[in-house]
Amino acid sequence: MTFESIKPAKISDSIVSQIEQLILEGILKPGDKLPAERELAQQLNVSRPSLREALLKLEAKGLLQTRRGGGTYVVDAVAPTLTEPLVHLLKNHPEATFDILELRHALEEVAAYFAAIRSTAADREILQYRFGALATVHQEHDPMRDAEADAEFHLAITDASHNVALMHVMRGLFNLLRSSIFCSLEKLHIQAGNYEIVHEHHKQIFNAVMERNPEMARQAAHLHLAFVEKTLHELDKEDTREERSQRRLQQLFD
Repeated sequence: MTFESIKPAKISDSIVSQIEQLILEGILKPGDKLPAERELAQQLNVSRPSLREALLKLEAKGLLQTRRGGGTYVVDAVAPTLTEPLVHLLKNHPEATFDILELRHALEEVAAYFAAIRSTAADREILQYRFGALATVHQEHDPMRDAEADAEFHLAITDASHNVALMHVMRGLFNLLRSSIFCSLEKLHIQAGNYEIVHEHHKQIFNAVMERNPEMARQAAHLHLAFVEKTLHELDKEDTREERSQRRLQQLFD
């Protein structure tokens, strides 16, 4: 039997592997700018030629993009399937809100379940921060800022699931998710008390994850999105009835 000698990995390949791992784990996020070449080479303790070779390989893979005079950035690998035109198309067709809610239902129940099982002490510290920020913004009754904090809270739960596929899909959906939450909150806040109910749901999800109770976390995520979906359906029906009544009233005086 003949064995081949083991060849040591090229330094550039080791750099590629490390950066790929950081992107995969979400430590390097879409749009993040890498440190300047000199600084990055020092941090990695490698030569600048080896670093340049690695960056070129990552560019060829579509993971990094170098902008002339502006540095090197992490590419959003999910962006081609979730482009801004799609976001606007869905946002401008209200019925699509319920399609987005169905998608959120599936993804966020799984995320909450695994976050309760897998979250680390650092994850729970991040969740504590995100929930605190959400509670603070909640008091301001500003739907746009609340939508931003809401999305960040849900994304923190997804990160804590440590499912990299789920994490990247949810981050790719961020703009869509934010738009969906904003539209939902605008409608939900029409009815008194809904704001407080939604915040209580977030608290239940947060507590279940912090207490490491996966079934409770999944159920809390389910109840939250089921409430949002049911309430929005009811509000849409009210809007339809109101429009119908207004047309009859208009016809009466024409």
